[in-house]
Amino acid sequence: MRLLLSGAILSFGLSCVVFPASTFAQAQQSSASEAQVNRMVEALRLAAPKTGTANDGYYSEWQVKPETLKGWSKTCLKKEVTPTEFENNSGLARQVVSCIARRELNNQLTATGSNETAAVRGVACWWMTGNYTGCNSGFTGDYVKKVAGYYQQQRKPASSTTKPATSPSS
Repeated sequence: MRLLLSGAILSFGLSCVVFPASTFAQAQQSSASEAQVNRMVEALRLAAPKTGTANDGYYSEWQVKPETLKGWSKTCLKKEVTPTEFENNSGLARQVVSCIARRELNNQLTATGSNETAAVRGVACWWMTGNYTGCNSGFTGDYVKKVAGYYQQQRKPASSTTKPATSPSS
């Protein structure tokens, strides 16, 4: 019996060495679903500030700065994309934005304990300012509210447009 107990303790001890605590923490990290990423990308697109000025220095429907695009395209595509390419190729733009939105949404889902609303708000704040917090008022607060609102709208199932042919009788 003592030998069996010693073997069990040794086995448990070795499993802790082979699988350190960080491995278990990584397994518990939240991962955004494809639907969540798509909702985030679309919400960012819909909420993008409309400057009304041609050649305003921002590119694509997501209004991305050229210096930001440079790093993002290297990270996501392993090559730099020019602002013109990004502006003129909506599929390419969506690919880069989706890659970054996925990364940031995953980070925020982990940081917020899988609180989707808080994660979306954190990503929206980061998108505008580079920080996950501090977007509670003013222009950035309004922007975060818009992104969160567009995100939530996409979560609701489309309502049926079919109406009954006759109204129920009383």
